[in-house]
Amino acid sequence: MTSTATPPTRALTLHAWRDYDKDACALPGMSLGAVDLTAPPDDQAARLWELGARRVEFTGEIDLTAVDDPADADRAVRSLCLIRDLTARAVLVQWQLRLPPEPDDGWRDLSHLQPPRTLTGPTDPAAALAEWRNGHYLCKCLWRQGPGFVQIRDRRWGELRRFTAEEPEYQQAIDRLSYGAPLRDVPPAIAADFLAERLVSRTGPLLWWLPYRVNRWIQEAMAV
Repeated sequence: MTSTATPPTRALTLHAWRDYDKDACALPGMSLGAVDLTAPPDDQAARLWELGARRVEFTGEIDLTAVDDPADADRAVRSLCLIRDLTARAVLVQWQLRLPPEPDDGWRDLSHLQPPRTLTGPTDPAAALAEWRNGHYLCKCLWRQGPGFVQIRDRRWGELRRFTAEEPEYQQAIDRLSYGAPLRDVPPAIAADFLAERLVSRTGPLLWWLPYRVNRWIQEAMAV
């Protein structure tokens, strides 16, 4: 997929390790050190996986209250899309998140991602973070592409919500939104549909696609 977001001005820097367990990561040879990601956004998760990364830590907080500047919005979207793609590969992600206070349940839009280490913004951030952690599991909100259709399966709200789109315009819009795009780049009716179902998130001037694409099924595909 090709990103239509503003070209990045700075590489994303993460610390990466070869194991999920924190104690194992302290052993010699388990650290990959600081990794500067300069590849296109759609290649970054694959690159980390191929390097052997199974645990990564973002430097600094992802602050969604400070995204009016296009460069800040672009960096936040690239970070969140990478967390989405790493979650799809079952990589353990350590990160920090600051959300606007409204809506108070805005964290639920992101609840299919690996839970952050710290959360700021909700009225009761400790309760919101605990609910996020306790309710998180792989394949909570995903999409898959078949011959002539796209299907989204979303369990962020407790029950299964399933959407199937056969129109090629929807598939093209997902491609455009995968790593962030301005609202004007998406047909208004399609953008309205995605926003109404909370399948995209608005970050500053950008919209970006929330569900992740399945890389490896953790159980039979029909059971998810």
